[in-house]
Amino acid sequence: MIGSGGAGKSTFALRLSAILNMEVIHLDSLYWTSGWVEMPKDRWRAVVEELLQRDSWIIDGNYGGTLDLRLAACDSVIFLDVPRLICLQRVLKRVALYRKASRPDMAAGCRERVNWEFIKYVWAYPRKRKPALLKN
Repeated sequence: MIGSGGAGKSTFALRLSAILNMEVIHLDSLYWTSGWVEMPKDRWRAVVEELLQRDSWIIDGNYGGTLDLRLAACDSVIFLDVPRLICLQRVLKRVALYRKASRPDMAAGCRERVNWEFIKYVWAYPRKRKPALLKN
């Protein structure tokens, strides 16, 4: 499951999981540690390689540094191509909803937040990220 922040990846993954009776792996909950500390890139790649050894899964998240591994291991990709204004609206709603807590698909200790960099990322996603994804 890939797409812009706020596209609905986690929500869709959970609903699909209930239908297919498959485990959902939220990459955000594994990549980040408390206080929004990123996992080192080499360790992250090893974690994803290990996750892909499972019999079945639904993976929710972008993380371009491991997209090659995930594309090679999966049998289907769902790309949520949602207009950026809707994505931004959902991001702001998520911040309001979880402003004093970590959301369920995020690592503990990562209180929901939004910053200018993330807003720019969501706004630029259709122009900067989408073309590269569609080439894969």
